[in-house]
Amino acid sequence: MRPGSYIIAIALVTTLCGCVRRATAIEAQNVAGGNAAVGRHLVYAYGCGTCHVIPGIAEAKGTVGPPLAGFASRIYIAGSLLNAPDNLIHWVTKPKEINPGSAMPDLGVTDLQARDMAAYLYTLR
Repeated sequence: MRPGSYIIAIALVTTLCGCVRRATAIEAQNVAGGNAAVGRHLVYAYGCGTCHVIPGIAEAKGTVGPPLAGFASRIYIAGSLLNAPDNLIHWVTKPKEINPGSAMPDLGVTDLQARDMAAYLYTLR
C-alpha cells in the first residue's frame, strides 16, 4: 500500500467511527423511552447535582462524581459499562451491584424513574 493510501484509510476509518458513535447516542436517546422533562426534574429532586456538575441545573455543582456535560457522547458509564440505556438504568438503580466501592449512592430510584432520568441524560450533548 502506498503512503498516501494509509492516510486516506486512516481518515476514512476515523470518519466512520465518528458517525457510528453519533448514531449510537441518538439511538440511545430514543431507546430509553423515558420522558426527558420528568427526568430533569428527578435528577434535580434526587440531588444528583450534589455530586455532579449538570448543565442546565444551576445548583448542580458537585465535584464528587464526573461532570455530566456531553453524557450522550460518552462511550462508557461508571468507567466500564458501555453507554447504553439499559446499562445506565441499572447503574442509576443499583450502583453497588456494578461497583461496590463506588461513591455513587443507592438512592432508591425505581426503574421507571431511572428510564426518565436516562432520557434526560441522553439530551446532554
